[in-house]
Amino acid sequence: MSPTDQAIVIVVPCVRQLGARNIVAKDAFPTLPSGATTLYEVFEESVKHHGDRPAVGWRPVEQGKAQDFTWLTYKQVHGKVVAVTAALQEVGLEPHGRVGMYAGNCPEWPVVLQACYRSSAYVVPVYDSLGETAVEYTTKHANISVMFTSSQKLPLLVKALPGLKDVIKTVVYFEEGGANSLQKDLAAIKKLGIKTYAFSAFEKLGQGKPGKATPPQPEDIACIMYTSGTTGNPKGVMITHHNMVASVASVSAYLAEVKISVDHNDSMLSFLTLAHILAQVIEAFMMSIGAQIGYWQGDIRKITDDISALRPTIFVAVPRVLDRVATGVQSRVKSQPFFLRWLFNFGVWWKLRNMRAGTPVEQASPLFDTVLFNKTKSRFGGRVRFVVSGGAPLAAHTEDFMKVIMCCPVLQGYGLTESCGASFLALPIHTMVGTVGPPTPGTELRLQGVEEMKYDPLAEPPRGEICLRGPTVFKGYYKDEAKTKEDVDEEGFFHTGDVGELTPEGALKVIDRLKNIFKLAQGEYVAAEKLENAYIESDVAEQLWVYGNSYESFLVAVVVPNKKALTAWAKQEGVSGSFEELCQNDKARTYVAGELAKTGKEKGLKGFEIVKAVHLTPDEFTAENGLMTPSFKLKRSQLQKEFQKELDSMYKTVNAQLSKR
Repeated sequence: MSPTDQAIVIVVPCVRQLGARNIVAKDAFPTLPSGATTLYEVFEESVKHHGDRPAVGWRPVEQGKAQDFTWLTYKQVHGKVVAVTAALQEVGLEPHGRVGMYAGNCPEWPVVLQACYRSSAYVVPVYDSLGETAVEYTTKHANISVMFTSSQKLPLLVKALPGLKDVIKTVVYFEEGGANSLQKDLAAIKKLGIKTYAFSAFEKLGQGKPGKATPPQPEDIACIMYTSGTTGNPKGVMITHHNMVASVASVSAYLAEVKISVDHNDSMLSFLTLAHILAQVIEAFMMSIGAQIGYWQGDIRKITDDISALRPTIFVAVPRVLDRVATGVQSRVKSQPFFLRWLFNFGVWWKLRNMRAGTPVEQASPLFDTVLFNKTKSRFGGRVRFVVSGGAPLAAHTEDFMKVIMCCPVLQGYGLTESCGASFLALPIHTMVGTVGPPTPGTELRLQGVEEMKYDPLAEPPRGEICLRGPTVFKGYYKDEAKTKEDVDEEGFFHTGDVGELTPEGALKVIDRLKNIFKLAQGEYVAAEKLENAYIESDVAEQLWVYGNSYESFLVAVVVPNKKALTAWAKQEGVSGSFEELCQNDKARTYVAGELAKTGKEKGLKGFEIVKAVHLTPDEFTAENGLMTPSFKLKRSQLQKEFQKELDSMYKTVNAQLSKR
C-alpha cells in the first residue's frame, strides 16, 4: 500500500472521518487577527497597541533578598531592542547572520530575540545545561559570530573558545553576578582576539544610533534550534517566522475554540528553558496579546517565592515540575492529623467524582475549594486560570490531582521542535484526561501503520506512527538534507517516531516510541518507553530506565528509588542503613523488582515485558550528569555506558538462576 492507503486522517474534535485537520481549520489554517506574518511584526503590533503596558519583569536583589517585580513596558523594551539592533550592526552582524544565546531565562532574552528578528538574523539558542563539547559543536555547526551569555556561563564558554576563535567575533555577557569575578575569563577571551562587552555597555554602544530595521520575510529563518539528541550530535532544526507565527495563531484559535479568554491582563512566569521550543512559542504568544512575562531568579529552590510574588494567571510547566508539586502537597497532607487527612482525601474523591460526571473543574466542588484547595492554589498566587503541561507525558493521576488542587483546567499538550511545539492540546473536559487532545488548528495529522509492532491505523482503536504536516512544520535540518528527506516524506508529512492512538472523541494518546524499540532473543519486540511510562506509576520508582537486547530473552532496569517509599519499607522490615546503603541492599532490590512486577501486571504488561532484575542507584538521572537531555528524555546510550557493569552483572545473575531450574 502507499503511505496514504495505510493512514487514517481525522477532523476533530469529537468526530473521526475523512479529513486531516482540527474542525476549526477545515477551510483554512488560522492567522493572527493583526495580520502579522513574522515575529518582528508581532512585536511591532504589540508595541503599537500595548506600548504603555508592562511587558518584561524581573526581581532585583538587594542585600541578598529578592524584591518585588520591576517591569519594563512594551515601549521601553522596544527602545532597548532598537539600541541592541544598532549595536549588532556596529559589530558587523549582517542579515542572516547567526547570534547565539547561551544563558538561562532572564529579561535580556526577549530583547536579544527581538533585536535579531529586527535584523533578520538567526537566533541559535544553546541549552544552558549543556557542557562545553556540545557548545563547541553547536557554535561551529551554526557558525555563530555573536554570542550572548550569562556571567555564570561565561567560564564554561571560555573553556570552549580556543576552538572557536575563528567563528565567534563578539561575546556579550549579562551582568547578573557583577563583572569583578569575571576579570580572569574576560582577559582570556581578549587574548583570543574576541571582543567582549557587558550587556549594558553593548546596549550603550547602540544608543543614539538608528538601529534601522531589516524586516524578515515569513519564510526566513527565525531560529536554528538544536534538539537535545539522545544519541550523537544535536540536529539543527530550522524554524521560520512563518512556522512560529502559525504556531502562535494556532494556540490563539485553540483557546478561542475552548472559550478560554486571554488578553493583556494575563501573566506568566518564565522558567522553562528558552532554548526549548515550548517556552519560545508560549512567550511569543504572550507578547502577541500584550501580556506580561515575569522572569524567575534562576534557582529552582526559589521558584515558589517567584510564583507568589508574580501571581501569574497562566502556569506552563513540564510534567516533572507538576509531579513534584503533587508529591509535595501529598507529603504535607500525610503529616496532618487523621481527620484532616481524611477530609482532604474525601474532598479529592468528591471533586473527581463530579468532574468525571461532566461538571467543569471550576464548579465541581465550591465548598471543598473554599475549605481546602484554594489554600494550595494560593501558593501559586491564587490567580492561575489554567495550567499547560508539555515536553513529556503527564500521568493521568497527576493531571487529575493538579486539576483538583489548582481549581482550574490542566491542558496536556504534545509537539516537537520540528513541529514548533503546539501540535496537540487537550480540551478542558474530563474525557480528555490521559490524552494530549486533538490537533491544534495549525496541524494536520496522519497515523502511519507499523506492521512489525502490529500498529494498525485502520483498526479499532486506530494506532500508528504520528505524522504531522502544516504551516507549523519546520523548514528542514540545518546542513543535513539527507536527514530532512529521511524524516519528511514526499507528501510533506514529518514522521515523529512517536506512536499514537486515537480515542473515540478524536483525541490522541502517545503510547510508544518507534526509535526506542528493540527485539529480544526470542523475537519479541519491546517498546522501552511504553514500559517505563507504566512502571513509573509505581510508588517505589522516582526514575527508571528499562534495558534489553537481542542476545537476551528478558529485561532489566536501573531504578532511582523513591526515597520516602524505600526508607518506609526498610523501617517496616527492620532493614537498617542510609538511603545510599539501602540501594546496595539485596532485599531492597528484590522488593523494588517485586513492586515493579506488580505494577506491570496491573497495567496489563506481557510476561516478557516484566523486568526480571533491577539495579538501584541513589543518584538521579539529570542533564548535568549526562544521563538525560535538558528536555528530560533519557539518554539511553549514555545510560548504557554508565551502567554497563551493572547490566552485565544482572544478566549473569538471572541467567545463572534460570540455568538451575
